[in-house]
Amino acid sequence: MVQLLRAERPDAPVALVVPAMGVRARFYAPFARGLHRGGLHVAITDLRGQGESIPLARRGVAYGYREIVDDDLPAAVRAVSTAFPGSPVVLIGHSLGGQLALLSSATGLTGTGVHAVVLAAAGSVWWRGFGPVRGLRNLIGSQLLAALATVLGYWPGERLGFGGTQATAVMRDWARQGRTGRYTLRGSETDYEAALARLKLPVLAVGVENDTLAPPGATDHLLQKIPAAPVSRWHYTEALAGGRRLDHFRWVRHSDGMSAYITEWISGTLTTQQDSTAQQST
Repeated sequence: MVQLLRAERPDAPVALVVPAMGVRARFYAPFARGLHRGGLHVAITDLRGQGESIPLARRGVAYGYREIVDDDLPAAVRAVSTAFPGSPVVLIGHSLGGQLALLSSATGLTGTGVHAVVLAAAGSVWWRGFGPVRGLRNLIGSQLLAALATVLGYWPGERLGFGGTQATAVMRDWARQGRTGRYTLRGSETDYEAALARLKLPVLAVGVENDTLAPPGATDHLLQKIPAAPVSRWHYTEALAGGRRLDHFRWVRHSDGMSAYITEWISGTLTTQQDSTAQQST
């Protein structure tokens, strides 16, 4: 955990922010401050091999989506549940972080502490979700990147300008999902697609104007995997951001409007859950 912000109310919900591929946790500081001003506890965790997480991704370091989904995110949820006892946990995942948050929540490995999931500029990377021209380009590019990572023994993304430095298996899992549309994780026998279909947690999907990495078609494909979950959708526009330029990453710098909406959604969603639980117990 690289950043922890405590709200005034000890029992306030805690937002656990899960970063995009290759993005360090500290990048989300403006977003975290906005959520905190809205009255939430906030925690941000680096993905394995990124930022302050060790070991750093390099040649010979072997991990993929499975280790993050089955091990790292459940550990992060346990950590924030210990830090904020009695507070419901909401996972807020950006891009790949949103996909991983959904997968971990769907398998139940994050435990009963997770009450909702927010997808911020997140979608499936299946190539058909991007239209015929861009989709085909994504398909070819993703397979080439995974092949290069296999040859090199890791993905030197910080030097090559895409995705940060990643373990080979991360790139192979990413490329496989981009090719097939399905989440089949290296080294796991879990049927993640079936788990997603059973997920019943509330989900908020936030789209962002000018986002070419998570366009509506990509988000549509991801949401089609969770038919049992109550899903809300909202679009963050430049007008709502005070006229600031937005895209897949820039929204974080100008996220006050988004953080305010997410905070309100979390409050309303958790209140509805508590009312439903109270009615069932009477």
